[in-house]
Amino acid sequence: MDVKEKLSQVVGTDAFFDDPATLQAYATDYSYTPAGAPNYIVKPGDSEQISQVIKFCNENCIPVVPCSSKVHFYGATIPKEGGVIMDLEKMNNILEIDPDNRRVRFETGVTWEKLTQELKKEGYRVIMPLTPPAQRSALTDFMEREEPTNQVYDYGEPLAAMEVVWPTGEIFRMGSASVNGYPKSHSKGGNPSGPGLDFYRFFQCAQGTMGVVTWTNLKIESIPQIDKVLFAPITDLDYATDFLYRILPRRIGQEVLLLNNVDLAAIIAKDSGNFEKLKASLPPWTLILVVSGLKRRPEEKIAYEENFLAQVIKNEFSDMKLTESLPGFPGLGGKILQILREPWPADKPHWRNQVKGACQMLSFHTRPLHAKRLVAMVEDIASRHDYPIRDIGLYIQPIEHNRACKPEFTFFYDPDNAEEKAAIRALYKEAAVALINEGAVFTRPYGDLAPIVYERATSYASHLKRLKKTFDPNNIMNPGNLCF
Repeated sequence: MDVKEKLSQVVGTDAFFDDPATLQAYATDYSYTPAGAPNYIVKPGDSEQISQVIKFCNENCIPVVPCSSKVHFYGATIPKEGGVIMDLEKMNNILEIDPDNRRVRFETGVTWEKLTQELKKEGYRVIMPLTPPAQRSALTDFMEREEPTNQVYDYGEPLAAMEVVWPTGEIFRMGSASVNGYPKSHSKGGNPSGPGLDFYRFFQCAQGTMGVVTWTNLKIESIPQIDKVLFAPITDLDYATDFLYRILPRRIGQEVLLLNNVDLAAIIAKDSGNFEKLKASLPPWTLILVVSGLKRRPEEKIAYEENFLAQVIKNEFSDMKLTESLPGFPGLGGKILQILREPWPADKPHWRNQVKGACQMLSFHTRPLHAKRLVAMVEDIASRHDYPIRDIGLYIQPIEHNRACKPEFTFFYDPDNAEEKAAIRALYKEAAVALINEGAVFTRPYGDLAPIVYERATSYASHLKRLKKTFDPNNIMNPGNLCF
């Protein structure tokens, strides 16, 4: 039995594709990663079909690249060695919403649009990263450890138990979903590390190289009864950092983030036409802080947080102008709250691609007190590559009550301009090397970052390769990514 016949038999002829046009549609994404088309595409409908496809591919040493989203920015689903793209979009069921345990269980193909809409009907929401595209797989973002804009401790590890298919085809459940009888048993699968083994970290940021996640449990929270969006124009990052050091350990605020004028202009612009005007009129940085009251005593909670903020500003940070409106931008609060709580609309280009057609993002983790220096360093490197500093997007996400932060640079470019794309790639690589030399931590070493990071972590890479050999002896799962 040949490959086409076998795969068609497993998933059905209507879920198997090998025509050139469809194959080419999977050959690129929104990154500068070189194109790489698969040989076949399959769209399994359940875990058993995934298992059968993987078993066949493992026996015949055929590469398999899992793909569960319509939108990709990092080149993680572009085949490096051909093979089979396993598109999981048909697995788009929300399996259960469990308000008592504040969790939702859903399959890997569920989009942000579907997840947020269904939870909203029940009065709940997901703590989400900044502006995920509506058609992007929600699970993908959590597998890639995208930082949410809400860093309240309770939501720091939103993923709980999950089901995976190993590279040899075995179906495996981890965490508290591994008990007999799940999901009808007493266990609700809310704990990622017990009583089963804690494997969930093994699959995060692995780009599908360790197996295929089929469904997961995710923490949810009730929709706030009251929200107030506060803004502060910022000219000095260190001053803003000191302010956040003072308030975030007291668990003040829900969504908290810093955007420079480029990123904020791109987010709120109606179209590319008024982007430049907005960029010129916004402050260098804007601190966005949302205080919220949930189900219990919402007015009292809001009052407590506002009183604390007022005292801190009066006694220690008199230059911090934190108000419900950003000067010159009336009505921005309501618009920003919607942007922070809902996925980016499917009917308009994502703001990262609206400016010039494509972008390359460079994000890392560091201590907040180092952020200003590292930003200046990258800006200096950009200027040497003739990339205007005024055109660099910047987003800083405080993490764990400002114990750490994630700066993210956005370099916009024209994807049809080969020279411009090559210049962005050279800038990206030089900046990454400089950052890692200064102690920056890259938790997602994708694409060009992989050799930069893994060559400096030889012991870790060696252990990772041994684990990969154990679970994927024929190296069929998304080969060419990470350090193998």
